[in-house]
Amino acid sequence: MKKKDLEKYEKLLLTRRAALVEEMGLLKKAALETTIKDSSGDLSSYSYHMADQGTDAMEREKAFLMASKSGRLLYHIDEALRRIKDGNFGKCQECGEDISAARLEAVPHARLCIACKEKEEQAKLKENM
Repeated sequence: MKKKDLEKYEKLLLTRRAALVEEMGLLKKAALETTIKDSSGDLSSYSYHMADQGTDAMEREKAFLMASKSGRLLYHIDEALRRIKDGNFGKCQECGEDISAARLEAVPHARLCIACKEKEEQAKLKENM
């Protein structure tokens, strides 16, 4: 892959990484640092309605799941940045063929070409049956 293309993908990955880290920080702040009293707006030390507690617990769980998904994406972005440094970015880790530019534009952290990714997805579907 040309150096110019590598620089373009590196810049794209770093931009996405920075946005993801910022998003994860906001999720953490919203989900993990908010106490029950803070979220209820109630200044008393007594608990509020159980339905409100359930809703808050569900919202914290959703935020945690989103943060978990963001964490996995961050890992994949960091791995792609490592592949750029190692000189094997844009190569399928399964078959060794070049990953198409269209795929890298859509998913710059892709580690598999489309054909190998489809095989992987089919194998996962068969496992779950």
